[in-house]
Amino acid sequence: MKNTEQFSLTEGTIWKSMLIFALPVFLSNVFQQLYNTFDAWCVGNYIGDNALAAVSSSGSLIFMMVSFFNGVAMGAGVIIARAYGAKDNEIMQKSIHTAIAFGLVCGVVLTVAGVAFTPTILRLMDTPAEVLPESIAYFRYYFCGAIFTVMYNIFVGILHAVGDSKHPLYYLIFSTGINIVLDMLFVAVLGFGVGSAAVATTVSQGISALLCFIHLLRTDEPYKVRIRMIRFDRNSLIDIIRYGLPSGVQNSVIAIANVFVQTNINSFGKAAMAGCGAYSKLEGFAFLPVTCFVQALATFVGQNLGAGNRERVKKGVAFGVICSCTLAEAIGLLSYLLAEHLIGIFSDSAESVALGTQHMRTICLFYFLLAFSHCIAGVLRGAGKATVPMFIMLSCWCVFRMTYIFTALRFVNVLTTVSWAYPITWTLSSIIFLIYFLKADWMRSFDRNEHSNRKVGVTQ
Repeated sequence: MKNTEQFSLTEGTIWKSMLIFALPVFLSNVFQQLYNTFDAWCVGNYIGDNALAAVSSSGSLIFMMVSFFNGVAMGAGVIIARAYGAKDNEIMQKSIHTAIAFGLVCGVVLTVAGVAFTPTILRLMDTPAEVLPESIAYFRYYFCGAIFTVMYNIFVGILHAVGDSKHPLYYLIFSTGINIVLDMLFVAVLGFGVGSAAVATTVSQGISALLCFIHLLRTDEPYKVRIRMIRFDRNSLIDIIRYGLPSGVQNSVIAIANVFVQTNINSFGKAAMAGCGAYSKLEGFAFLPVTCFVQALATFVGQNLGAGNRERVKKGVAFGVICSCTLAEAIGLLSYLLAEHLIGIFSDSAESVALGTQHMRTICLFYFLLAFSHCIAGVLRGAGKATVPMFIMLSCWCVFRMTYIFTALRFVNVLTTVSWAYPITWTLSSIIFLIYFLKADWMRSFDRNEHSNRKVGVTQ
């Protein structure tokens, strides 16, 4: 395999190709997770539990606002990966520049909406009065830079689609270092308060996005970006929305369900908010093997189906799913054993640590189910079947999860009841995904004949 900035996942040894692509994605996700985790550690240790609760309560809300636009952007990655696998540079160029135009519009909308509706949404989440002012400050400062978050994900999606997972890693390492330095300066040294942690994150994300954009402008590869070409192409936009909208809807509605979960956690007080919030930061690291293989699988499936390599797709999917589930469960076992010590990193409150440990140990042994559901969803998105994971996850992770919590808390009103919502819904979605994956011909709609039709202007 050639040693270039990017490589085609349509050739070479399957396990080696996938690992070469997945490892930088994994490391990128590690550093991405450090953004919010260091924010939480810094404010928890230098400001206090109210500040930690404020950062924690904003997490699900931030995900809700960002995830829709990022989900839609996944559609661009599917189209670009397919065109790259089929060596169709014309469609790839149109899709890249349409995705950037789309991201700019979405980033502006997200910034305005996030800043404007912060107080209203946080009050609807029953955020405790003593935490509310700091939650509003953190959330508003964070969303002042929402456009950087959206554009960074657009640029990274383009690079991942063509097999370049290394450059996003380099840029993220650099910007994470800046984020840590600014966090310590603003919070620990200057004492600017919880909002300054969000400012540090915003500045760092802006730097990441800028470095990715400069690389796309300067490269001589077929995916080179030209500023004058950044505009909407009708067919490309239709395809991006066609493949990305279901993922966006899925992400945002699941995020709404998680906001509902967070609202119920908030009802148990700030100690529960701080403890469960600490767990959510740790959980982000635990999910890294899942997310890196999901991205690798989506790109692998998209490129190889674009090139017509169905047998290679089957072998690659088997390898990726097994690796992801195995790693996720190993991390789950380790998390169970070290739960109390890990939660204690973020807070010295005995009550917060106890509640966070209880929450973590209820959930972490079921990580393999989360990995399986996400991996199959990624495979189906890469194959152009984005509506299938949307309906499965909406049914299980949104409707059923909310119904379970609403009903179960009426009978057993304890925090553990809320915690069990995750393992139960992961189990349900995994069973449904397994049945669909084994029964359906999920590769059929993404054969090469569809790509040929798209080239001559035939829409389906």
